[in-house]
Amino acid sequence: FHSSGEIACMGICASSYPAVMAFCFLEELQWEFATAYDATSVGLASRPYAFLEFDNVIQKVKSRFNYTSCAPTKLSLEKIQEELRLHPPTQVKLEEAELMNGMVNGHTELPLEPASAYRMQPVSAVGILSLVLNIMCGALNLIRGVHLAEYSFQEDHKGIGNVIAFLVPFVACFLLCYLYLFYSSARRVKVFVLFVTVCACNIYLYGLRNVWQILFHIGVASLSAHQILTRQVAEKQPDCGV
Repeated sequence: FHSSGEIACMGICASSYPAVMAFCFLEELQWEFATAYDATSVGLASRPYAFLEFDNVIQKVKSRFNYTSCAPTKLSLEKIQEELRLHPPTQVKLEEAELMNGMVNGHTELPLEPASAYRMQPVSAVGILSLVLNIMCGALNLIRGVHLAEYSFQEDHKGIGNVIAFLVPFVACFLLCYLYLFYSSARRVKVFVLFVTVCACNIYLYGLRNVWQILFHIGVASLSAHQILTRQVAEKQPDCGV
């Protein structure tokens, strides 16, 4: 690597290639680039490969350094050798480069930002149906839970367990909706836990709900779990604009 100002040059060569020749190559490339483009052109560049035409110069210089034993001038070689003697180049191992990833010059830590969300496959008609049914089941659980809570707190304090058994599936229904709409790691485990929670709470509520109501809520949770697990992450489309 060789950098100056806002421009950095990188070369990849065999380990047997002389370091002085490699840095001569980078310095010549930097000089050619500075001659072809001024600071304004560099500052206005907003897209990758903005200087793609400079590749012709790179290939020309590379060919000269690959196949000509005396590519740089004697004066240039002596200058680079003196600079390397005074300021030896730093050797960076792959492990060190990975450790410094996300750092500026290896000193200032960058603020952490959330990773970009995965793009999911389009929502299906059955998926929309599962969302609607989940919202309906969640609303029913919330309404029954609130009414039962008012009664339990006033008259029957032993019914707190039933209140919890209504409110927990309410939360689970909306979490299932979230897992269907957005990507989340460990989806299978989360879906399994939510599905078991809905089933256990509805079985606990047997007596306050009849068998058909319990089967309806469990069936909606089953449909939702199936839709979540079958909706995959969309394949990343090639970025044709770069």
